[in-house]
Amino acid sequence: MTGTGKTVTRVDLCEAVYQKVGLSRTESSAFVELVLKEITDCLEKGETVKLSSFGSFMVRKKGQRIGRNPKTGTEVPISPRRVMVFKPSAILKQRINGLAIGNGDGNKAD
Repeated sequence: MTGTGKTVTRVDLCEAVYQKVGLSRTESSAFVELVLKEITDCLEKGETVKLSSFGSFMVRKKGQRIGRNPKTGTEVPISPRRVMVFKPSAILKQRINGLAIGNGDGNKAD
């Protein structure tokens, strides 16, 4: 799938669980939904979700600020809100860049 620009959907994840774990399609779908619901529930409560060797999902609070309508130039207040951010792990970054795990990028381990 590298370089194809394909979007992975819930159906794709369910199919992967079905193929690799051996659960039925119904059980695989329920499993994927359960995992996604647990991640969502934790984020709603403001908790950080850290998945080892993958990365962390965090909720950050953004304060109110003034934005500008690009079409009219009119200043518009942007209300405070919470946003979700994802920070990939070093291992995921290495895999994305095709580096072998444990093969450093020039940084020394302490």
